[in-house]
Amino acid sequence: MRGNGVLLGRSWLCGLLLAGLSGLSAPARAEEPENLAPACPPPARQVELACQSWTEIDAAMKAGTRTVILPVGGTEQSGPYMAVGKHNIRAHVLADEIARKVGRTLVAPVLAYVPEGSTHPRTGHMRFAGTLSIPPAVFAGLVEGTAESLKAQGFTTIVLLGDHGGYQTQLAALAKKLNRRWAAEGAVRALYVGAYYEVVAGKYGDYLRQRGYGVALGKHADISDTSLMLAVDPSLVLEGLLRQADKPDSADGVYGGDPRQATAELGRAGTAMQVQAAAEAISSFNRRHP
Repeated sequence: MRGNGVLLGRSWLCGLLLAGLSGLSAPARAEEPENLAPACPPPARQVELACQSWTEIDAAMKAGTRTVILPVGGTEQSGPYMAVGKHNIRAHVLADEIARKVGRTLVAPVLAYVPEGSTHPRTGHMRFAGTLSIPPAVFAGLVEGTAESLKAQGFTTIVLLGDHGGYQTQLAALAKKLNRRWAAEGAVRALYVGAYYEVVAGKYGDYLRQRGYGVALGKHADISDTSLMLAVDPSLVLEGLLRQADKPDSADGVYGGDPRQATAELGRAGTAMQVQAAAEAISSFNRRHP
């Protein structure tokens, strides 16, 4: 999973062991996997629902944990040099950091399936291999159903946190819809945290411009997007190829800007802004709705 906000990959060692006895060959068998990183290291076990038993979650709620983050990612192309799981990994890692910063907050599994374009004909990101798209109505049902499930558990602040721009308006509308539905119950509320996404084009974009990277900023898979990914998990960026590449364009899935000067150092400034903006929004909301 992660250490200092960076996911650790799993290392698999596979092979065949051949044995012979008196000229006879024994059946080959696979070696046991070695050096597997735990799926839920201690930082993840602190906040992730998926890493805890139901009794641990129940105990946390009885002790006062009533806030849960529902991170929303997306599986889409991000140019030739970045993995299609970019949004899912970033939403996963940063939601955990936000939860730890807010305190008494848990994190639901990331929703990885979102609207990314039409499949017949293929439009938007669906024009590129690896993108997965679902209709907006299906996405709405997925978010609503998950939120209702968390509400039924006893959570009273259900945070909708999206890493991808394509569904931000829909998430905001879904939070309003859920709040209208839950109004009679008083204490339960959905909170859409738009600041988490908006800070990227806003404060973080200004940060990059002030450092001379304005011409490298674009709309997708640019220096900003790539730097954020390098900060969270550099293994998902083909950095060697990126540094040697000609400037990519829309035919490559890069919409404006230039990712070739991206660095983890630049990205860490952006992720810190995202975590801070989201944590402040959630904490402020909870203070107003004790």
